[in-house]
Amino acid sequence: MSSDISYTTEEIAKLLKISKLTVYDLIKKGELASYRVGKQMRVDPADLEAYKRRAKGMQSHERSPQSEPAPAYHAVTSPKGPHPVVITGQDLSLDILAKHMEKNIPGIRPLRAYVGSLDSLISMYRGESDIVSTHLLDGDTGEYNLPYIRKLLVGSSYRVVNLLSRNAGLYVKQGNPLAITSWKDLGRQGLRLANREKGSGARVLLDEQLRLHGISANKLAGYELEQNNHIGVASKVASGEADVGVGIEKAAAIVGQIDFIPLIQERYDLVMLKTEQNQAWLASLLHILQSDAFKSELQNIAGYDLSRTGEVLLET
Repeated sequence: MSSDISYTTEEIAKLLKISKLTVYDLIKKGELASYRVGKQMRVDPADLEAYKRRAKGMQSHERSPQSEPAPAYHAVTSPKGPHPVVITGQDLSLDILAKHMEKNIPGIRPLRAYVGSLDSLISMYRGESDIVSTHLLDGDTGEYNLPYIRKLLVGSSYRVVNLLSRNAGLYVKQGNPLAITSWKDLGRQGLRLANREKGSGARVLLDEQLRLHGISANKLAGYELEQNNHIGVASKVASGEADVGVGIEKAAAIVGQIDFIPLIQERYDLVMLKTEQNQAWLASLLHILQSDAFKSELQNIAGYDLSRTGEVLLET
């Protein structure tokens, strides 16, 4: 019966001719109704049709801009309405960037996908995203991001721009009763870890430090138990379910009741895919990143170093 039919996110992506990441973003924003069957999201035909009607209605009633955009920004024209631009990553700064893009670059519609650094780069390789954020440490060189970008995006044309830098390190119990002060302390017997998911920058940072210090992951209790964000890891330490976790300073301040041991300043960069379609807004995006308006908003968030924000690090 037709009432028993439902679509997977992959099928929705094919029907709407959009990426799967865009489908997830529509679901997350509540614009496309869905439900979960096991680990899989499903969408009913009636809900898909309702979304399509709303989308068509929004395009037909789209208001014309009242004034010309500032010369630094270039409009993106499309007969099919606003061009979706997928931005991947989990940091709050990306939500602020999406807001500035929507306000200042006519003709685009920023869409957010909340995935980790490595998965973000893989999604760009597959052509599923336009702007990805990454904070991946290469332990052998001490370099952030560029070694991974060069390996994963072979043959692609892209621009790498710094977004910000921030402190990363270890979450420990308040007062640091176990006197944990360095990466090598993770080798202590009986230490309980709160870990991040595979593909996240924090997970790569942990794995690289374990490798460099000769510590076996198998000896870390809790290594296989994954949290999907920094706050989840910090909360496990705060509740006493874990002794230590890897993350950024900001999450420790948000959760409270834990101490943060800063061990490294990580560089958080943006990779922008230089396709023919994206060329129309790349210059405008760089202008936003270098603007006082954008930087002043980021300055209100503790823990960000903006000394290199907007600097082009690599271009192919």
